[in-house]
Amino acid sequence: MNKRFSFLAAGLATVVVGTMGVVACNGPGSPGAQDTPTSGTVAVSVDETFAPILQAQVDTFAKLYPNAHVQMSFQPEEKVMLDLINDKIKIAVVSRELTAEENADFVKQTIVPRTTRIGIDGLAIVVNRANPDSLLTVAQLAEIFTGKTANWSQVSGKKGLAAINVVFDANRSSTTRFVLDSVTRGVALTKRAFAASSNPALLDYVATHPNAIGVVGVNWISDRDDPTAMKFLNKVRVASITARPNPTANDYIQPYQAYLAEKTSEQLAAHAELQNYPLRRSLYVISREARAGLGTGFASFVAGKNGQLIFQKSGLLPAQMQARIITTPKL
Repeated sequence: MNKRFSFLAAGLATVVVGTMGVVACNGPGSPGAQDTPTSGTVAVSVDETFAPILQAQVDTFAKLYPNAHVQMSFQPEEKVMLDLINDKIKIAVVSRELTAEENADFVKQTIVPRTTRIGIDGLAIVVNRANPDSLLTVAQLAEIFTGKTANWSQVSGKKGLAAINVVFDANRSSTTRFVLDSVTRGVALTKRAFAASSNPALLDYVATHPNAIGVVGVNWISDRDDPTAMKFLNKVRVASITARPNPTANDYIQPYQAYLAEKTSEQLAAHAELQNYPLRRSLYVISREARAGLGTGFASFVAGKNGQLIFQKSGLLPAQMQARIITTPKL
C-alpha cells in the first residue's frame, strides 16, 4: 500500500534551568535585595533576528511577574556578544555558543557563563512575488551568494529578471555569518550583496524589487496569529530549499516546524523521503549572572514549559520538543 508520511512534533518537556523560587542571597538592606529570579531589573540583549519571538517571551514574563523589569535591546550578533563580555548586559540570546576566545575572556574575569539551548530556528530565503524561481538548492544558493550566478536567467533559464541583488538584515549579523559558514563555506559574498537597516526593511526591499533575494529569520514570518508576521509574509514569497544534489519537485521544503525538527540518522534511513531543512540553527541563552537573580529567572522561564510553548506557537521549534513520525494511508 502506498503511504505518505507526516512529521509531527510531540512530547514537550519542562526544563528547569536554575530555580525560579530561589531567593537572592542579599539581606534586606543590601543593594541587590530586590534582585530575585522574579523581581528587579536586568539588561538582556538579543540578536535582532529573533526580535519577535523574544519580545513575546518578555511580554509574557512581565505579565506573570509584574515586579520583573527586563530591559531588552535588539542588536546584531557581534554587538550582543561584545556587550556580554564587557558586562554591559547579563543575558544574551544568540544563535551560537561561545567561541574559545570568548570563553578565555570569561576565564580572565573569573566568570563561568551558562549556556542553554532554547530553540531551533530556520533561515527563510525570500524572493519577490513576481519571481518564478522559488525552488532552490543549497548549491544554487551558494553560487548566488558568491556571485557565480549573477542573473536569475542562470537559475532556471527563465527570462524576465536580470541581475540578482542579495540583501541581508544588518552588517555583521548572525544570518550573514551563517551563510558564510554554512552555505558559501568561507567564500566571500557577491559585491551585489548589501545590508538593510532591519529585518522589516529587508522584507520591504524584497517586496518592491523583483530581482532581490533576502535571508530572514523565520520567526519574522512564521506566527500565523501575528498580524505583523502575516503582513510581511503576504509581501514576499518564501523559497523552498533542498540540499539534495538531483532533486525532484517533491524534495524542496520550507522552514516549517516539521522540517526544523532534527530527524535521526535512523529515521532518515528508514524514510528516504524525509530530510532536515538545510538552513537550521540552534538558539541559545547565555548568562554571565553570578547569582540567582532576575537574569537567571528569565533564562529559566524561556527554557521552561511556558517559554517553550511560546516557541511552539510562534512557528519555531522548542529545544525540548521530541519528534515522532506517523505513517498514514495515502488518500
